[in-house]
Amino acid sequence: MVQTSERLPAGTAVPTHGVSFSQALAVWARIAALSFGGPAGQIALMHRILVDEKRWIGEKRFLHALNYCMLLPGPEAQQLATYIGWLMHGVRGGLAAGLLFILPGFLAILGLSFVYVLFGGTTLLGGVFLGLKAAVLVIVLQALLRIARRALKGHLQVAIAVAAFLALAVLRLPFPLVILLAGLFGFLAAQLHLPGFATKPAAADPAAGLEDHSLLGDSVPAHARPTVGWSLRMAAILAFLWAAPVVATWLVFGPGNVFTEIGLFFSKMAVVTFGGAYAVLAYVAQEAVGHYGWLRPGEMLDGLALAETTPGPLIMVLQFVGFLGAYRQPGILSPLEAATLGAVLTTWVTFVPCFLFIFLGAPFIERLRGNQSLSAALSAITAAVVGVIANLALWFAIHTLFAEILTWQAGPVALDLPRLASLQPIALCLTAGAAVLVFALRLSVMPLLGLAALAGVLVNSLA
Repeated sequence: MVQTSERLPAGTAVPTHGVSFSQALAVWARIAALSFGGPAGQIALMHRILVDEKRWIGEKRFLHALNYCMLLPGPEAQQLATYIGWLMHGVRGGLAAGLLFILPGFLAILGLSFVYVLFGGTTLLGGVFLGLKAAVLVIVLQALLRIARRALKGHLQVAIAVAAFLALAVLRLPFPLVILLAGLFGFLAAQLHLPGFATKPAAADPAAGLEDHSLLGDSVPAHARPTVGWSLRMAAILAFLWAAPVVATWLVFGPGNVFTEIGLFFSKMAVVTFGGAYAVLAYVAQEAVGHYGWLRPGEMLDGLALAETTPGPLIMVLQFVGFLGAYRQPGILSPLEAATLGAVLTTWVTFVPCFLFIFLGAPFIERLRGNQSLSAALSAITAAVVGVIANLALWFAIHTLFAEILTWQAGPVALDLPRLASLQPIALCLTAGAAVLVFALRLSVMPLLGLAALAGVLVNSLA
C-alpha cells in the first residue's frame, strides 16, 4: 500500500490509510476552489488529484463510485466528492467534502444574482450575457462529446443513448423513467451476455489488484459497514433537515406563497435530476417560465452562464432560479430579502438530499463493487445520460440561436421546432466563434467565457 509522505502534528489521530482529517480538508478546499468547467471538468480534476496525485483511491473504485453517482439524482461531481470523503473519514469526511464543494459557488452566484437584478438591464451586462450564452452552448456540446467518449464503448451503448434522446426530445417521457429503463436494460443485457455487458470473473480482469496501490486499497473501511439502526437514524435526521424549512415556510407564509412553491418544486427536482444539471435544465426552464412565472424566456441561459463562471456544481443554477422567483414575488419582505431567502431555501432542499443518498446508499454500493450485473446496469445508465445531455444541447441551441420556437404535436410525439426566419445572426456568429476557440484552439473554460463576454459587449455596443 502507498504510504503518505506528509508530516503530521504530534498527537494527531490518523486513520489506517494515513491521511488525517485536517489534511483531507486542505485537499477538499483545493478541489472546491478549482472546480470550474462543469461536471466533466470537475470529475477530471478529482481524478487527477485523488487518483493520480494523492492516490487515495484506485481507478476501478473511483469509476465504480462515479457510476453510482451518475445513477443518483443530483450533481454527480458533488456527490462523488461526498462519497470519497465518506470513504476516507466517515460522515464528517463526507460532509466536509460535499459542503466545501458547494460553498464557493453558492456565495459567488448569490453575489452575481444581486448584480444581475440590480444592473442586468444595462447595455454592458446585456452584452456580457449575449456572449456568455453562446459560450455556454459550446461548453454543453463539449461536455456531451467528453461523456460520450467515456460512456459509449459499443453499439449497444450508442443505441441506449439514441433511445434516451428520442424518449425525451420526441416522446417527452419523464427523466426517472428513462433512467430506470436504461438500468433495467443493462441488467438484462448482463444476464444475456450481450456485447459490452457480458459478465466475467473478477480474476480475468487485468486491472485486478491495482486497487492495492491506493491508500484505501480494496478493503471496505469499518465506518463503511453501518448497522440497520445507524442507517435508520441517519435517514430520519437528514429527512427532517430536508423537510423542516419547507414545512416552516408553509406554516409561516401559507401553501400558495412563492417560498412554499420553491421548497416543494426544488425538493421534487432533488429526486428527479438524474444526469446532473445538464440533464434537467430544459424541464426546469419550462416550469419556471411557463407555470410559475419566476423567469422570463432566456433567463435560464443567463443563470447557467453565471454557474459556468463560478466554482462548484452547475446545479447551482437552480439557486439563481429561486433567487429570481422570490425577487419577483416578495410578499411581505423586500425584494432583495425575499430573493436571498429564496436562494438559501433552493440550495438547502437541492443539496440535503444529496447527502442522504450518499450516506444511505454508498455502504450497499461498496458491498456490491464486484457485482457485474450492477456494473452493467450503471454502465447503461451512464450511456443514457449521454442522450439526456444531447436533449439539453438541442434545447439550448434552438433557444439561443432562434427568437421564435413552435411546438408540433401528433399523438404522443411532440417536437420543439425553431422558426427558421427568426434565426439570430449575431448569436450564430458568437456561437461559431466560441466553437472554434474550444474545438480547434482547445481553449479552456475560463478564457473562453472571458473572450465570449468581451465579444458580446463589443457586438452589443455596435448594434
